Amino acid sequence: MAPESMDLFFEKIVEGDEVTRRSALKRLSAGAAMMSGSAAFLAACGGVEGTSNNDANQNTDVSHPKEAIGTLVVSNWPLYINEGKGGKPSPTITGWQKANDAKMKYLEDYNDNEEFYAKVRQELENDQGIGRDLIMPTDWMAARWIEQGYAIPKDKNNVPNEKNLIPTLRKPPYDANRNYTLPWQSGITGIGYNPKKCGRKLTSVNDLFDPKFKGRVTMFSEWRDSAGLVLLGMGKDSQTASKDDYLEAINKIGEESSKGQIRRFTGNDYTTDLAKGNLWACVAWSGDLVQLKAENPDLEFLIPEEGAVTWSDNMLIPQKAKSPYGAETFMNYVYEPEIAANIAEYVNYFCPVEGVKEILTKRNPELANNQLIFPDKATTDQLRQYPNLGAAADREVTAAMQKVTGS
Repeated sequence: MAPESMDLFFEKIVEGDEVTRRSALKRLSAGAAMMSGSAAFLAACGGVEGTSNNDANQNTDVSHPKEAIGTLVVSNWPLYINEGKGGKPSPTITGWQKANDAKMKYLEDYNDNEEFYAKVRQELENDQGIGRDLIMPTDWMAARWIEQGYAIPKDKNNVPNEKNLIPTLRKPPYDANRNYTLPWQSGITGIGYNPKKCGRKLTSVNDLFDPKFKGRVTMFSEWRDSAGLVLLGMGKDSQTASKDDYLEAINKIGEESSKGQIRRFTGNDYTTDLAKGNLWACVAWSGDLVQLKAENPDLEFLIPEEGAVTWSDNMLIPQKAKSPYGAETFMNYVYEPEIAANIAEYVNYFCPVEGVKEILTKRNPELANNQLIFPDKATTDQLRQYPNLGAAADREVTAAMQKVTGS
């Protein structure tokens, strides 16, 4: 039976009212003025927290035959998909519904990797479904889902558009053949700041610790981002650093926090204070700053001279999903270059789909030339990946950061 209306069946649930990682500010192409550049994508962006699970690195013989999808349930980060005009549903979602004679329940309830995992952990451990067909964990969390056996491998016959995945993202160590995942979007963790408030241009990670900025700086509570940047500022490679290196960086963060340098540790909510001018400098995500700059041209995003951290959020089918086939059709749909271009033009993060830059060059040349969305080699050479410390070391570093942040 065909869906009953143009709106079909679109349910969107947003938890929390803060301006979040996927900022609620206008998605304007003015953000392209932040940086200019061309072609290429981040080299080895996908290579982060690896796993020893052999299944993750082998071909899988999976079959999910075509079936009636019913209602597909998708959990994504807030404001991470293009929206329709005048408050109408996302044309990406309504387009997929029409193409597949199906409905979608689209939840914007993925606010934090650990928070989401904790919310569904009991069901996972009891070998139950979590009420979702598709989720969007960041690389290191996707590795955990795969390693612990909580992910369903995809039937690649249902995702022929996977061929459009940018080559440098095709073989992350935690899912070497992309048997389980496909990137949704990628981005950079660097520094967001207001040069007028700071009184100068920033160049280094260590500028965050300038005493003149005391109480006007925030950092993420997630150690992979914050301690990773601090390690780069200490002259170490955050991608290959040891547990002890990370503990040293966290100790430095703790010392700065105890001196009052760091206003607070944030999750998705830092953009509100930055937009209001309460913050002068902060650890930030690239896509947010593209969006924030469209609203406030005074704001800048910095890839520090020492480098920055890169990551991807990934589509993954959780265990006991009711419609793996439906999830695969959505993966395939959003890897159509035209559809991917619509998403990229709205969210302003790295787009993992080949052909999108060419489309946007005609439609929105400023955006197509933004290195934060389509970085050139000089930019990608500055980017480092999340580390693979191993489970035991990961827990120790996490505990150390939680002690510093009070979380």
